[in-house]
Amino acid sequence: MEIAKSKKPGELLNWDDIQKMKYSWNVACEVMRSTFPTSSGNPEFFPVPEKFDPSRFEGNGPFPYSYVPFGGGPRMYPGKEYAHMEILVFMHNVVKRFKWEKLLPDEKIIVNPMPIPAKGLPVHLLPHNA
Repeated sequence: MEIAKSKKPGELLNWDDIQKMKYSWNVACEVMRSTFPTSSGNPEFFPVPEKFDPSRFEGNGPFPYSYVPFGGGPRMYPGKEYAHMEILVFMHNVVKRFKWEKLLPDEKIIVNPMPIPAKGLPVHLLPHNA
């Protein structure tokens, strides 16, 4: 919201804004870590793996090759930087424009093999200006 508050009405994000979105990227990385069954559970690399903790990605981040949602080495996804930008722009626009309420606050999560909300995670989106 800090970046959103610094923008004039109708002003779009620019590259410098996206570069400043470090915490938002840490949140995105933690979401990806917690939803990939192959990279999310090893307590040696991710202490208390079931806890949502974006600070894991501060500084140098996790141990090399312990977290590879875009692959690694010569097989790294060539669109990684584009995906990085798209994720941050999407997050920025959703957070800037809406607040949301979970319609099923105690919805169960089914893991088979990916964690999926049992009822599809229905939410009620409310515009911030309402």
